[in-house]
Amino acid sequence: MTESFAGDVLKFENVHAGYENRPVLQDVNFSIQKGEFVYLVGRTGAGKSSILKLTYADMKPIQGKVQVGDYDIGTIKKKEIPFLRRKLGIVFQDFQLLPDRNVFENIRFALQATGWKDKNKIRNRISEVLVKVGLASREKSMPHQLSGGEQQRISIARALINDPILLLADEPTGNLDPEATEMIMEILFRINLAGTSVLMATHEHGLIDRYTARTLECKEGSIIDHRLDFGTKS
Repeated sequence: MTESFAGDVLKFENVHAGYENRPVLQDVNFSIQKGEFVYLVGRTGAGKSSILKLTYADMKPIQGKVQVGDYDIGTIKKKEIPFLRRKLGIVFQDFQLLPDRNVFENIRFALQATGWKDKNKIRNRISEVLVKVGLASREKSMPHQLSGGEQQRISIARALINDPILLLADEPTGNLDPEATEMIMEILFRINLAGTSVLMATHEHGLIDRYTARTLECKEGSIIDHRLDFGTKS
């Protein structure tokens, strides 16, 4: 680990990255500060996924520096990666809930995987995050008994379980209808207003029009930083 950047939860500094001699990112520079809500947009193959993978250390930069909190992704040791990921909450488009476990068990699994053992603390923490996503009454429900929007809300609750410094949301509304999308966006902005930084990859530009925020656009291997007034609904 190295000393963290003051005020930044994520910083890319002159980053080059790619796959098997195929460059994807070239000289990328940006930072996200504590409490920011930031969109990540761009065409398929433009580099959105690479930025997310670099952030949670699923790949490393070829050149330059990626800093997440106190962790330098370029020099992070394999044994440190689980500790890095405990500082991140990650929400995917396809929910990734365990189909044979109820809501409570799905979230408990994430806690136990990060070292929680006290049963009372586990129960209290699960209750807290379910309240945050408005599903306190569904802890005994199985995933197949939930709507898509409810499943995504459980995924968000699970992502919040370790009080992350940064929530990564990868196309979190991509499989949802308009009503469920509205609910997810309200929850994400509420989480952000409570102090958690959010980086949300999306191709839905209509959302950005309705929920204005700073936007990072991946284009031809670079990042265009569209700075707006963030954190408010237009």
